[in-house]
Amino acid sequence: MPVAASAIYFLNLRGDVLINRLYRDDVGGNMVDAFRMHIMQTKELGTCPVRQIGGCSFFYMRISNVYIVIVVSSNANVACAFKFVVEAVALFKSYFGGAFDEDAIRNNFVLIYELLDEIMDFGYPQNLSPEILKLYITQEGVRSPFSSKQSLDKPVPNATLQVTGAVGWRREGLAYKKNEVFLDIVESVNLLMSSKGSVLRCDVTGKILMKCFLSGMPDLKLGLNDKIGLEKESQLKNRPTKSGKTIELDDVTFHQCVNLTRFNSEKTVSFVPPDGEFELMKYRITEGVNLPFRVLPTIKELGRTRMEVNVKVKSVFGAKMFALGVVIKIPVPKQTAKTSFQVTSGRAKYNASIDCLVWKIRKFPGQTEPTLSAEIELISTIAEKKSWTRPPIQMEFQVPMFTASGLRVRFLKVWEKSGYNTVEWVRYITKAGSYEVRC
Repeated sequence: MPVAASAIYFLNLRGDVLINRLYRDDVGGNMVDAFRMHIMQTKELGTCPVRQIGGCSFFYMRISNVYIVIVVSSNANVACAFKFVVEAVALFKSYFGGAFDEDAIRNNFVLIYELLDEIMDFGYPQNLSPEILKLYITQEGVRSPFSSKQSLDKPVPNATLQVTGAVGWRREGLAYKKNEVFLDIVESVNLLMSSKGSVLRCDVTGKILMKCFLSGMPDLKLGLNDKIGLEKESQLKNRPTKSGKTIELDDVTFHQCVNLTRFNSEKTVSFVPPDGEFELMKYRITEGVNLPFRVLPTIKELGRTRMEVNVKVKSVFGAKMFALGVVIKIPVPKQTAKTSFQVTSGRAKYNASIDCLVWKIRKFPGQTEPTLSAEIELISTIAEKKSWTRPPIQMEFQVPMFTASGLRVRFLKVWEKSGYNTVEWVRYITKAGSYEVRC
């Protein structure tokens, strides 16, 4: 946090202080009374998790039957404070056998005080990794009789290296018979298109998921076809930029294992990976999105009792690819009495609970245009007919080996001092986020 926390309190639902820790002397010890009087007794706990009383700010979160309250005397990073609370609770659960409630706190006073001294220093958050803290705080918490007994990890051989934070997310001494790396680029397409076919809103949110089964302490380097990275590589090698599609990544966030210093200087993603599965990075794309589907709806209201619906869905991706689990939800009026329809691919039915025609296509090849034609009979009412608002058509789909952003992996290199060979697997998946077309 840019400004340190002054105190942290653990309260039960009645407002009694279970445990507290004062980190700075800029607030009084009775600040919890202000929280109890102005927030808990007025029953305004659910309105906003951030409140200012006097000259102090209170950030609070309820976990089970416990309120965790952080008090700061100046402006502070709220997101950082809540992230600290979430990770601290995960740490306590790892010691308490998965339980965190009032009983767990009462049974582990000494251990909690010891942990609070380690995870926050003078109000500044420190290392909250359970794997690292368990190396030198070896005391086991009192477990609830209802919590499952969790197996403890083997101690890390080089504890000093881990505690210093050099590579706190990976143990030394890992060994695999077959060294493999699995990389998945998973994207969600968000679209809002007008009835005339113009794009009103479109973006792609993506994440790179990795699963590493590598021996030793490997160093990985990932190259993508992002514009900044390619330009920086060309400058370093004194070569012209290669022609081809480049993309601009927005709002990029990395896993803690990524070497940010190297990324800022070379624009390459270099990291020592954690063992097993983790999320390497997240990103967003707002320009140059390749839409996987085009939806062309035509809805005609024939008087007060009939409607005609024609929907054409065109797959824009390559003919050798296909989409799986495609679902098109076409809204109809609530007074629908009878429907009849024809489809050139898949199956369709009327779902009265959601007032939609649900058209499902299990396997949707690329460069095809299946259509749905439906006739709808409506219930005639004596009351004056209200205009139908026409909710948008919604789509669900999953397209393997396709990225709406155009993001591609140029290379994935693995270095390890023993020089073993690795097998790299790369997969692309595009899914529907909020994919809507007005009709």
